Amino acid sequence: MAKALVVYATRGSDTKSIADLIGEGIRFQGGEATVQNATQIKKEEDLEGYDGYVFGSATYHGEMMQGMKTLLFLAERPNLKGKVAGSFGAFGWSGEAPGRIFETMKNVFEMEMVNGPLKLKSAALGGGTQMAQDYGREIGKRLGT
Repeated sequence: MAKALVVYATRGSDTKSIADLIGEGIRFQGGEATVQNATQIKKEEDLEGYDGYVFGSATYHGEMMQGMKTLLFLAERPNLKGKVAGSFGAFGWSGEAPGRIFETMKNVFEMEMVNGPLKLKSAALGGGTQMAQDYGREIGKRLGT
């Protein structure tokens, strides 16, 4: 069974909710998904053993959360090249964080990105629940589950 790690950084609960729904989508597709807060990832070994990775952060004052910045620096060490990946995030006004994460994963880590970044104001608004689950399903399909 393919395994994916979904990591989020949030100030409130919206980005965590999106991460949980992406994890559900991966599971609906037959994969295994571990959802963790970025602050739980302390060393590069915490990133090992997964077939796919989905990183997300809320956008706060035009930037991703510090926990996600720290995670991305840590993620440079293990070889994630060629792994299936995606990015997501919640935002109030601008929503830059998911795109910056996406570009880092694609261009720096050379991962195989799924679609574009998933950007939602909230999982509870405008079909966000379905969009987040579908994003997870797409990750699951790419993992071959």
